[in-house]
Amino acid sequence: MASAITCCRSVVFVKRKTLYFYRQNSKFLSTIGTVPAGQRNRPSKKQLRKPTCPEDLSWEERLADVVTPLWRLSYDEQLEVKQKHQERILSQLCGYLSGDFTTQSSSPVRSKLSFPVLSVLPSPVRDGYRNKSTFSVNRGVDGNPRTVGFYVGTGRGRNIVCINGDHLLNMPEKHKLVARCYQDFIRLSPLEPCLLFHTGGHWREVTVRTNTEGHTMAIVYFHPQLLTPEELAHHKAELVDYFTRGPGSVCQLDSLLFQESEMTRCTHEESPYQLLYGQPHIYEEVLGFKFRISADAFFQVNQAAAEVLYRTVRDLCLPNHKNVGGRATVGGTLLDVCCGTGAIGITMSHRVDRIIGIELIEQAVEDARHNAVLNNALNCEFIPGKAEVVLPGSVSQLSSVGGELVAAVVNPSRAGLHHRVVRALRNQPAIRKLVFVSCKPDGEAMRNFRELCCAPDPQKKLTGEAFSPTLAVPVDMFPHTPHCELVLLFER
Repeated sequence: MASAITCCRSVVFVKRKTLYFYRQNSKFLSTIGTVPAGQRNRPSKKQLRKPTCPEDLSWEERLADVVTPLWRLSYDEQLEVKQKHQERILSQLCGYLSGDFTTQSSSPVRSKLSFPVLSVLPSPVRDGYRNKSTFSVNRGVDGNPRTVGFYVGTGRGRNIVCINGDHLLNMPEKHKLVARCYQDFIRLSPLEPCLLFHTGGHWREVTVRTNTEGHTMAIVYFHPQLLTPEELAHHKAELVDYFTRGPGSVCQLDSLLFQESEMTRCTHEESPYQLLYGQPHIYEEVLGFKFRISADAFFQVNQAAAEVLYRTVRDLCLPNHKNVGGRATVGGTLLDVCCGTGAIGITMSHRVDRIIGIELIEQAVEDARHNAVLNNALNCEFIPGKAEVVLPGSVSQLSSVGGELVAAVVNPSRAGLHHRVVRALRNQPAIRKLVFVSCKPDGEAMRNFRELCCAPDPQKKLTGEAFSPTLAVPVDMFPHTPHCELVLLFER
C-alpha cells in the first residue's frame, strides 16, 4: 500500500488537495491495507480445481459458487481479482472521457488510467461478516417445498433448488441458526409455504439482522391470502410461542417482526412491520457513533468494513480540517444524498457546521433523525423524499442563505442516481467536490459518472462545469464475492 501511495504522489496531474489526502492518511491506509496472515486456511489444491461441469459439484459447492464465487481463493488472491476488476471498470470510464471509442460500436475501449487508483482496502473481518441475511423458501434437493435457504437455478429455467446455507463463509452462525429454526417451524405449520403467489400458500422469506453485540432481529414475511384476522392472529401467536418458549428459543431473539404482504416487496408505509416480540430496533456502533436500525432500513452489511469505508469517505470529503477546541473541523455544509439511517453524515457532523441528508425511505429518515439526537449531532437535518425532487430545492435554498457548501457525498443503490439528481449536482457551481460511493460502478453508476464529467450538454440540461475523477479507493465490503464498494472522488 505504501508503495502505491508513493507512486501516486509522483503523478504530476494529481491536485494538491488529493495529495493532501495521501499524506494525511498514508499511515492509516498502509496499516489497513496489510492482510494479516492466517485469517483463513487456504483451500486445498483439490478445492481450487473447480470442475468444469456443474454436475461434478455437490449442491453445497454450487451454492457457494453462486453466493460466494471467490471462496476457493486465498484472501490475497481475492483482493487481486477485485483490484483488476475495479481498474478495468475505471479504465473504461477513462475511455469514455477521452472519447476513445471503437469504430464498430459506441462502446469505449479501455484506456490508460488518468487518475490514481489505490489498492483495495481489505475487510478487517473475512468470515461470517454479514449483519443482514434474507433466506428464501422453496423446494429443496429432496423435493420438500418447506426448505429454507438460497436458490440455485433460475425461474426461467424452471430448475430452482433451495439449498441450506450452513456452509457459506460469509454467513454468521446466528443467521444460520435462525434459518434452521424457521425451517423447522414451517414444516410443523399446517399452512403451506408461498412459492408462487398465484398458487397460494403463506410462509415466505425470513430476514435476520444482527449487530456486533449479538443482538438478533428476525423478520418473517407472510402472504395472508384469504385468512381471517382471527386466523392470522392464531398463526402469529404460534410463531411467537415457537421462538420464545419452543425450540426456536435457542435463537435468543431480541426482536421478532412480521409483515403481511401480497407483493414481492413492499415498504413499511405500504404494509407496516408488526412487532410480535421484543424491541422494535437494534443498534450498531460505527466509528464511535451509535445507530438505530429498523426492519427495512439500509445499513452496510459488514460493520467492520463500514468503518473503513466511512473513514475513507470522511477523509476524502473533509481532509483539510483544523483542530478547534479539541475537535477537528472544516465548517460549511455537507450534502449527504441517499443518506439511509444517516451514518455517513453523522460520522462527519463534528467536522462541519451543517449536514443535509436526503433519503427516500421515510422509516430510514426517522432512524436518521433519532440517530442524530442519539449522537448529539444537532447540526444534521434529514429530509424524506426522492432525491431528484428534494435536492434541487435544497441546493437553491442553501445558495440563497449564503451557506458554504464544502462537499457532497452520494451513496445510491445499485440503480445509481436519477438523472435529475446528477443534473442538480452538476449544475450547482458551489459543489466543487463530490464523493461518489458505488457498490456497482459498472452498472448504472457508469452513466452517472459520464454525465458528471462530460462536456456541457444543453440538450440534457447539463450546463454546469464538468467534474473530473481525481482518485479512486476500492473498499472490500464483501469478502468471498467479486464485489466491493468503490469510493470515487470528483473535483472541478
